Formats: sequence, C-alpha cells, structure tokens
Amino acid sequence: MTANTIRWIKIGIALLLAAWFWFVPSAAFGLPDLTAIEQRMIAIFVFAAIMWMTEALPIWTTSVIIICVMLCTISNYSFVLLTPSEIRDMEAALREGTLGAADTARLAELREAYGTEVPYKEIMATFADPVVMLFLGGFVLAIAATRCGLDATLARTLLKPFGSKSETVLLGFMIITAVFSMFMSNTATAAMMLAILAPVLRSLPTDGKGSIALTLAIAVAANIGGMGTPIGTPPNAIALRYLNDPKGLDLNIGFGEWMLYMVPLVIVLIFLSWMLLIWLFPFKQKVISIEIPEGNTQDRRNTLIVYITFAATVLLWVLDSITGFNSYVVAMLPVGVFCATGVIGKNELKQINWDVLWLVAGGFALGVGMNDTGLAQHFIDSIPFSTWHPLLMIVGSGLLCYAMSNFMSNTATAALLIPILSAVAKGAKETLAPFGGEPTLLIGIAIAASLAMALPISTPPNALAHAMGTVSQSNMVKIGLLVGIIGIILGYGLFIYLGSSGFLGF
Repeated sequence: MTANTIRWIKIGIALLLAAWFWFVPSAAFGLPDLTAIEQRMIAIFVFAAIMWMTEALPIWTTSVIIICVMLCTISNYSFVLLTPSEIRDMEAALREGTLGAADTARLAELREAYGTEVPYKEIMATFADPVVMLFLGGFVLAIAATRCGLDATLARTLLKPFGSKSETVLLGFMIITAVFSMFMSNTATAAMMLAILAPVLRSLPTDGKGSIALTLAIAVAANIGGMGTPIGTPPNAIALRYLNDPKGLDLNIGFGEWMLYMVPLVIVLIFLSWMLLIWLFPFKQKVISIEIPEGNTQDRRNTLIVYITFAATVLLWVLDSITGFNSYVVAMLPVGVFCATGVIGKNELKQINWDVLWLVAGGFALGVGMNDTGLAQHFIDSIPFSTWHPLLMIVGSGLLCYAMSNFMSNTATAALLIPILSAVAKGAKETLAPFGGEPTLLIGIAIAASLAMALPISTPPNALAHAMGTVSQSNMVKIGLLVGIIGIILGYGLFIYLGSSGFLGF
C-alpha cells in the first residue's frame, strides 16, 4: 500500500470510531446521566486522540479541525438541526410567550438531558489564549535574534570557556543548547546548533564515536533545556495554563517560580546526560577545533534594539513576581518593540511557527470543551480516585505520558492528558497535598513529555539529529531511554520530596 492509502485508512478509522462514540446509546459508556453534548465531546476527543497519535494529518491541522467541529456541534451557536426538535419548538414558543408553566418545566428537563453548550467565544478565544501569546513572543524573540546574529554571537562567546578538549566541548554544546532552548523553540535551537556542529563533525575520525556523542548531545540538551522555562516547550505552557486557570486550580505560578524549581533539575540532567554520552560514545580524537560562522547582521541600530529588548524581556520574565508584570504581558513587549521599530516586518512575521500556535490552541479548546460541558467532572466522578494511592495517580500518569510521547507529539500527548488530570487534581487536593499536590501531577506530565526522546520520531530535535546521518536509531534508543528513566525518577523525586517536606512554594 502507498503512504497516501495508509493515511486515508487512518483517517477512516478515526472517523468510524468517532461516529460510533457519537451515535452509540449513552448507556454503553457506563456513565450515569451522560448528556448528548457530553457524548459528542467524547467522540471529538476520540477523533483528536487517534488523529494526533497516528499523525494521519499534520497535528496542527487536527487542532484546527477540532475547533471547527466544536463550534459547529457543541457551542451555543452550533448547527440548529443538531438540537432536538422538541427543544427547538418549545424554545420558539417560549420566545413568543406562549409556553405554559408545565411546558417550561419540561423544557428545563429536556435541556438538562441535552447538556450544557459551550459559549462559542470561549472556544474561539483559545486562538488568543495568553499562553499562545507567550509563545508568540518567544518566536518573535528567536526570529529577531537570528536576524541580528545574536544567536551565533552568544554561541561563539559562550563556547570559548570550554576550550578544545573533546569532552569539555561536548559539555559546552550541551549547556549552550539547553540555555537557548529555554527561550527559543527546541526545534530552532537544535537546527541552529547542528548547523554550527556540522564543520566540527567533518574534522572527526569516521571510525570514532565522538560524532555520535556530539550529534546526540544537541538533541538531548534541546529536549532537556526546554523544561527550564514556561515557554521552553508547549507541554510546559499547557501545564502552566491549567495550574493558573482562575476557573480551575488558580495557583498563580510565575515565570520565575517555574525556573526556580526546573532550572536546577535541567542542570543536573544535563551533567548526567553528558557523563552518559561520554560513557556510551567515547571520543577517539581528544582535541576539537571549533569555528562558528558569523551570524546574519542588520545595521547597528536594529542590533542594539534586539540586544536590549532580549535582555529586558528575559529579565522581566525572571523578575515577574517583583515587577508585577506576568509572563504573558511581558511576552508582548518584544512583539510591540520590534514591530514599532521595524526590526521585523511582515516577511519575518510569516516565519513564526503558526502551526505550533494552532496546535496549542486546539489542545486548549479540547480542555475548554471537556470542562464546560461537564464531561471532565462527570468522568472524574465516575472513577474511584479516592481508593487510589496518590503516588499511583501521580507517577502512573507520568509513565503513561512518557510511553505515549515517544510515539506521538509531546504537545499532543500533554494536550490530551492535562485537561483530564487537572479535573482529577481539583477533586483530589487533600490526597495529593502530601506529595506536592496539583503542581507535581501536572508539571510531572510536562517533564515526562519532554523526556520522551527514545526514537527519531519522538521529538523534532531527535529527527534533526537523526537526519545528520551520524546517529542510528539504536544509538538514540540507548541514550533516550537512560535519560528518560533517570529524568523521570529525579523529576518526580524532586517535586514529591519538596511537597512532602513543605518546601514547594506554589
């Protein structure tokens, strides 16, 4: 079968299963008093899950489809014929003032059985969710940094202290990659650093393993470094969005608070990964010469604007609890400054990773639908979480996320799991509290998603590294599984320890 045939088979399976969940009698779900709207939301969720896991369509395309389908089927302005005719007739009579008291009571019963429709504005608002704006600011910063050569300048400056010894050069590449990926797209960071690495690889002997270590180091460091800030990778932003949601957990976790706990974890994992790479793929050549090409530069005025704005934005992000500006507001600063000063124009705006923004929006829309229809709470109420040990709930969900993320998009996995787990967290605050509470549960998912890097398809940085031709899939599996297992143990261990000791300040 051709690839196109396989793709249509996947789409067909997703549509058939979604249709089955849509039309099957509600009693088949085993959920008492399941409404028609909730059942439609289940069908939409199943469709999204299958499409994201199989990637029959680009994952951002699936997100846009989800939003469109939700607007047409479960919103308060959905297709009129989807509403039962009896409800339509009685509501028309109510508007005309001809509905009696008994019929009014009957209408209320019918509406309750039909379910709660989601305000269409809430679904559409996911396109401009504050977290989406946070990513927009990060993308604009990265584009401007590349245009003025800030990224290459930083790489050249920061790699100097690591000298020319092979092992320390390896560490230098990992640290710089991790730092960049905290504030730039992991994919963009990996692409930039692999371009810098390319001439270095050509200078290494073909029969040694040093080229494998260096190539894998970029992918591993990009994946790990992304955990350090809320904008480092989409799963972080998704977790933070639900942790800070005023209608949900409302923990008000700031950019600096996130970094306070996550950056030390990133540092430890980078050093452990460095030692693992040296052990698994030792260098044959002991000295490496590094020559980093000059970056693209603009005029001095624009370069100065980018440098100052970049530094000010990062500083304001880190000091958000002192300045009073939250990270979402700060993210719009570089967008406004660069557009107003002409540093970036319409051509640069086209370079923004809109597919990532739409993907994140689709995940948020799914969460809005599950919460506003009451499905998430209905689902949680039906599961006896009170009989589960909280550690099983916390660690089990992380392992499930890790397993799924190795075979599908990390962002899509987080978008599927976090909305459900946020509802779980609201109903299990007391049992989760001794182990770090809701932050441990949801941030654990972000950690597990970022650490899923065992295969070339697991993350874009992995795919880019594999495309270099120096790394086999077995090489990637070795380091990916080891770093993943160690990272999950350390990540959950850190938050559970801090939570049980009362040191977790969220």
